[in-house]
Amino acid sequence: MTARRILVTGGAGFIGFHLTHRLAADAGAELTIVDDYSRGSADEEFASLVEKPNVSVENADLTDPAAWAKLGRGYDEVYHLAAVIGVKHVLARPHDVVRVNALSTIHLLDWFVRGGARKVLFSSTSEAYAWTRQFHELPLPTPEDVPLSLTSLADPRSSYAGSKIFGELAVNQYCRAYDARFTVVRYHNVYGPRMGREHVIPELLERALGNEDPLMVYSPTHTRAFCYVSDAVDATIAVMRDPRADGLTFNVGNDREEVAIEDLAQRIVAKVAPGVGIEPKTAANDPIERRCPDISRARSVVGYEPKVSLDEGLEATLAWYEPRLHAEAATEAPSSPAS
Repeated sequence: MTARRILVTGGAGFIGFHLTHRLAADAGAELTIVDDYSRGSADEEFASLVEKPNVSVENADLTDPAAWAKLGRGYDEVYHLAAVIGVKHVLARPHDVVRVNALSTIHLLDWFVRGGARKVLFSSTSEAYAWTRQFHELPLPTPEDVPLSLTSLADPRSSYAGSKIFGELAVNQYCRAYDARFTVVRYHNVYGPRMGREHVIPELLERALGNEDPLMVYSPTHTRAFCYVSDAVDATIAVMRDPRADGLTFNVGNDREEVAIEDLAQRIVAKVAPGVGIEPKTAANDPIERRCPDISRARSVVGYEPKVSLDEGLEATLAWYEPRLHAEAATEAPSSPAS
């Protein structure tokens, strides 16, 4: 049997790592990971992954078309997850967000439609439609077929949403023009081990473990529908491999786990810092009060159903983060003076 050849861009990142870890478990697959480690981490877990005999890794700048030429052609599946993301990066260098996300996608498509692979999956985000709420009433939970719009183009946060809208547009237009197979996934509040520190769950955990009392909770009444990363990986592989998903966009999330941020904080405190109080605060940079995906399309087309509850996912996430944060705190603590 011919090996399934798979390419994952951004495979050292959060979702990318969990996706490549799952894909590499198939000994019949030949997996190539591409990352420049600008956000992904070449840590011990990643090092263990790339030691597998069916896994290879390339350190490449995907904004350079020559990088794509070096990857060769004839892949069965390409998962394009590489992107500059995160509020910190978006606010500090929005021009890089636009440049990296747009150029890497355009060069991918030029390579793809000339025989690079049989099918491409583009990873997008709920940010693609989130700002539309400032202009239009959208249904909640929100389906895929809603208008996509931006606020002021001078707003740095428009750089990420705009780059993903552009990516969806480019993938749709290229692939339809060349009759090439594709699908788009919009991730919604995916969380889990190895997600970095600049997300609400590890950020609340770190401050709770740091004895912040009361714990400041920003946008406490805002709600998000959190999706554990293994469920996101299930959906991602399903829509790649099911031909019924070709040409469609899918929300990937967990519509059964919508929770207010204050409630999320209370669950975290109860698990790691019982007795710590919570003080609600207003956040200045997040006007989107509620996000919850309609995932009925994924359910009906590929049979996707989230399996991991928020409490189960939090347990697994906290179990990964807590010892690492404790070890880091112990390393940074000043030593006692010699007696």
